[in-house]
Amino acid sequence: MMLGPSYNHTMETPATFFLVGIPGLQSSHLWLAISLSVMYTIGLFGNTLIMTIIWMDSTLQEPMYCFLCVLATVDIVMAFSVVPKMVSIFSSGDNSISFNACFTQMYFVHVATAVETGLLLAMAFDRYVAICKPLHYRRILTPQVMLGMSVAIIIRAVIFMTPLSWMVSHLPFCGSNVVLHSYCEHIAVAKLACADPMPSCLYSLIGSSIIVGSDVVFIAASYNQIIWIVFGLSSSNAWLKALSTCSSHVGVMALYYLPGMASIYVAWLGENIVPLHTQVLLADLYLVIPTTLNPIIYGLRTKQIRKLSWSLLMHCLFDHFNLGSRTQNLFRR
Repeated sequence: MMLGPSYNHTMETPATFFLVGIPGLQSSHLWLAISLSVMYTIGLFGNTLIMTIIWMDSTLQEPMYCFLCVLATVDIVMAFSVVPKMVSIFSSGDNSISFNACFTQMYFVHVATAVETGLLLAMAFDRYVAICKPLHYRRILTPQVMLGMSVAIIIRAVIFMTPLSWMVSHLPFCGSNVVLHSYCEHIAVAKLACADPMPSCLYSLIGSSIIVGSDVVFIAASYNQIIWIVFGLSSSNAWLKALSTCSSHVGVMALYYLPGMASIYVAWLGENIVPLHTQVLLADLYLVIPTTLNPIIYGLRTKQIRKLSWSLLMHCLFDHFNLGSRTQNLFRR
């Protein structure tokens, strides 16, 4: 596989970067391409299905489902930003990416991850209000409040992540243009700079820790209150039902936060402690696995979405079957 020239000693910014893929696992690239393609297809189909169901069914216009619809949109944006290029690298060796495309990809990944953690916080707040203050649910989570929360989440992501992408894109790149990663991951690109990348790396670490840390604290506080209320219920069926409504959200949070923070801090530990291929693989899976499993978890755990998904799929299949039968009969005539 050609990686392009190793070094470019001119002081000009390289027009193209070359993504290695997963260093040390080149022999497994084809299997990785197949796996990523399957996960990408499942994630794209599942998230699109959830968005369609929530958009079409008027009974699902509650705050939780609206946040879920936005989450599905963010998952699609995140996967679309990285997976097609990763599959291209693993399957055909097409590993070149332009300078502008590289930093555009980096920016969308950063903003999407920051928006996603904000949405998980908003969904935790929704569960807190629904279980701890059920009589005031409609009064607290009005459409105006939901819109304000969504806008605040997006603004926070843009404010935090725009300076990071600006800092990295304005570093001088006068040496190697070979990125030891399968997408334009921030630290992997910053290491290629001829100047000290530490300011941008520190900004990334501190900014991510502040955003994720604050969100996790508020989420934990919300669920602490939920647990106290739930186990204070007299009926065992009532607290089982309440816990069931929260279990899917907890599962999604575990899928997002655990590999996400592991990916950030593992990159800081360096190759001497954690092998490079492990770092890259963890970063790749962190972007792909939540996108793939989020719609499955919500689809399986949410009875209403599960029933509507099945009905919609059956409707589409029968319509397709009936159309095929009518076409065959037409040709027989």
